[in-house]
Amino acid sequence: MAGLTWRYHTLIQALLSRGPLKEEEFHEVFIGVSGKNPVKHQNVFNEALLRINNALAYVQFELRACRNQYDGKVYYGVVNNVADEQSKLGTKYSAPQIAFYKGVIDAVINDAGLEGAISNIDALNVRLENQIVLSQAQQDSTAKLPTAFKLFNMSQKEKTLQELIKDRWLCQTSSDKIGLGIRSFFDLRGWFRTNEVPSCDVCNEAGVKASICLKEGCSVRIHDYCLKKKFSKRTGARACSGCGTEWPLPEYESEEIDENNTTSPDESQIASANPVLRDLRKAKTEKFDSSQDASQRKKRRICKPEPAETVEVPRRGRSRARKA
Repeated sequence: MAGLTWRYHTLIQALLSRGPLKEEEFHEVFIGVSGKNPVKHQNVFNEALLRINNALAYVQFELRACRNQYDGKVYYGVVNNVADEQSKLGTKYSAPQIAFYKGVIDAVINDAGLEGAISNIDALNVRLENQIVLSQAQQDSTAKLPTAFKLFNMSQKEKTLQELIKDRWLCQTSSDKIGLGIRSFFDLRGWFRTNEVPSCDVCNEAGVKASICLKEGCSVRIHDYCLKKKFSKRTGARACSGCGTEWPLPEYESEEIDENNTTSPDESQIASANPVLRDLRKAKTEKFDSSQDASQRKKRRICKPEPAETVEVPRRGRSRARKA
């Protein structure tokens, strides 16, 4: 990385020290070191990322962008492209903690509801011996559970769970469940494909938190943000690409259709919902009533003449009349 200037070093250091950054946060760092807005100067931004990745490739690292499937926001981070035994030496977690993390990941991936999250109780009830059997089944079917795994009790699981959330390997969702952290989405990208985790039909990334087709037996799944991009403001048929079943209308699009509804609702319904229109309608009604009263009075005048009203003459008119 000797060919990179201090500006590129600052970008790399920001990602390494602060972890994955939201897109707007990384853009702020880029503006600070380059003086250019990456949105307006997209070519300059892409060229900088390309130069950084060419340098990081020497140490088998990569700067990449990844989308958080829970909030749909884009993050930037530096990840290791090689998952070998040497790279595992750099982790601060023990073997039982890593096995516990893998067990939680498996439970989240196998969530039948595709919420991409499990309850806190389900996470703490993950059995570590299942991970040992999976890794050693081919070598020794009678492998015994190591002592460190046997001593890994519930309190240690709770502590590890909080550490994984703090380090953003796991997260606590808005529904107070345990889901994958943004660092897991970065580092497990290859693991998702190796383990054949079903991917999103739109972006081809692992569909950890997604919506699934309503037809039984159809495996098509789409991320919520991809679903919005695919079906929002589209007048055509919302059919599943796998089986042709009509995809359910998302809630956000239902609200959008209601706002842009071309049919004119009843005026009384509008007035009752909007106080400004209600007052306007009241003013129109009063004006209409006054005009009706005026027309009635006019009719009465035609039917029965009334004495003419005396009109006061302006002062100038009075003086001229006296002179005359």
